[in-house]
Amino acid sequence: MKPERNNVSLSVLEEKAKFIRTETVRLSRIAGAGHYSSTFSCAELLATLYYDQMRLEPGQPQWPERDRFVMSKGHAAIGLYPVLADLGFFDPSELDTYTRLGSSYGDHPDMKKVKGIDFSSGSLGHGLSIGVGMALAARMTQRDYRTYVMLGDGELSEGQIWEAANSAGHFGLQNLVAIVDRNGLSIDGHTEDIMTVEPMEDRFAAFGWEVQRIDGHDLNAVREAFARLPSGRDGRPQVIIADTVKGRGVAHMEMSLDWHVGNLVGEDYDAVMAELEAGLKPFEPESIV
Repeated sequence: MKPERNNVSLSVLEEKAKFIRTETVRLSRIAGAGHYSSTFSCAELLATLYYDQMRLEPGQPQWPERDRFVMSKGHAAIGLYPVLADLGFFDPSELDTYTRLGSSYGDHPDMKKVKGIDFSSGSLGHGLSIGVGMALAARMTQRDYRTYVMLGDGELSEGQIWEAANSAGHFGLQNLVAIVDRNGLSIDGHTEDIMTVEPMEDRFAAFGWEVQRIDGHDLNAVREAFARLPSGRDGRPQVIIADTVKGRGVAHMEMSLDWHVGNLVGEDYDAVMAELEAGLKPFEPESIV
């Protein structure tokens, strides 16, 4: 069975990316803090994956032919939960308990508690290794699903990532797709100041990967990158390096080191929600702080 993809309009994807951002803000208020900027940077990527690309059956979360997704940067789960609820994996009202005592929905995803979560991620650097295992399992069971792994660029300094990258190239896992959210920042500062990860294309290519690099906020570019992915299990593993803006969508958060984790209340909350509802405005690089 070959994966059947969706074909939704760009306007729908824009609305879903906006939905991911506004729900992130809403859920953060319930929790008292949240990972705004790390989730905003991957909103277009998540929207395109889940509403246009992946093969899923929300009524059958363990459907063997489903595409797999590993959120290696598990702190962005706050943006994934609303998508899963919107698709019908669970009742959206359950998210009103986000991070509350006894809730299934924590700061990082738990595959034993949340329908639609394929891996309990959060400890950075592990996700690509899990993806390699899932892709190998597809080959062993003769299934045609793809495994997608979303990586933060900060976790690329973990040695385990590159061991997994080497393994994927060695085994020829064409059904494995890594997506790097290349927003340039981590909680400790600019990635290139902490541990350089460039030239990223050359590094993945050296391990035998097929590389695409795109604007991760351009929905046309994101969708076209997914459309170029080859079908089949055997060949070169695939990586999409998505250049993004941390905090994209809220001007004072964009490329700011202050909003990896934060809390919005009162007028600040209302202002950010209004800004997000108005849609993305051109990014102004000179606003970087």
